Amino acid sequence: MNNRRKLLVAIGAGALAAPLAFAQQPAKIPRVGYLVLREAGLQGKFQQGLRDLGYVEGRNIVVEYRSAGGKEERLPALAAELVGLKVDVLVAPDPPSYTAAIKATKTIPIVIRASGDPVAAGLVASLAHPGGNVTGVFTLYTELNGKRLELLKEAVPGTSRVMVLWNHWSAEAKSSLETVERAARTLGLQLVPVEVRGAGDFEAAFKTAARERANALLVLRAPLIVSNAALIAGLAAKARLPAMYDEAGYTEAGGLMSYGASLPELYRHTATYVDKILKGAKPADLPVEQPTKFEMVVNMKTAKALGIKIPNSILVRADRVIE
Repeated sequence: MNNRRKLLVAIGAGALAAPLAFAQQPAKIPRVGYLVLREAGLQGKFQQGLRDLGYVEGRNIVVEYRSAGGKEERLPALAAELVGLKVDVLVAPDPPSYTAAIKATKTIPIVIRASGDPVAAGLVASLAHPGGNVTGVFTLYTELNGKRLELLKEAVPGTSRVMVLWNHWSAEAKSSLETVERAARTLGLQLVPVEVRGAGDFEAAFKTAARERANALLVLRAPLIVSNAALIAGLAAKARLPAMYDEAGYTEAGGLMSYGASLPELYRHTATYVDKILKGAKPADLPVEQPTKFEMVVNMKTAKALGIKIPNSILVRADRVIE
């Protein structure tokens, strides 16, 4: 009888302890993959976005960072590695990285920063209802090219023949060039489109522009071109071509002007998508958002070196002037 009582007490104690042990199991820490072609100084903006939402890396979130170091051929393996880690969300904030991510998984939520219309590119079904495992933001690069050409002509009134530096990396590139061609007809400008297909083509491209008597430069976005921003700015300065770019990084590297969506703001905003997905939202139901903050940057040191007087009509609208 005494042994039976001891057995019942032991069973009862075990039954009481089991829920307690279950309650003390540590909560699963979400794991996020972050994949880029190269680190362009904007990763910190994404990290700041996470901190603003209460995430502390290593405490209540783990972020697996992978960069291809500018080598696009490395992206598929890196995307597969992150998928193999069973990340809860995969952030891919540039076209080459999200292309690799989308090929690597059809189930893990992917947050992208598209450079052009993601619907036209076939990435999502619609902006309001993406419909798959992809959502995020896009930067209106293609849509703003006409505005960039207009600002370039206003900043440099003598502009007549514009070298358009481009790379046919996707259907989006062709659409971007067509947008510029339409704007040029409206503005009465002649274009000198020059395509580059590799890193060794840039010097030859500027020699072509010189032969064609181009007196200004417009750069169309492409991974190859973004990878060579400093080189392009230097060649434009050497050729004494006033140039318009799509983001501030070029202007900071010595380019004359830039106009486009604020990339730091967009990188920070991708963190809100991660937060919503980790809290149960489906990417199919999270609308793809357009930028709300744009910035025009003017490099006055470059203007002075080129002997250009930037009109006050441009300077008063500039968000930042590099002296």
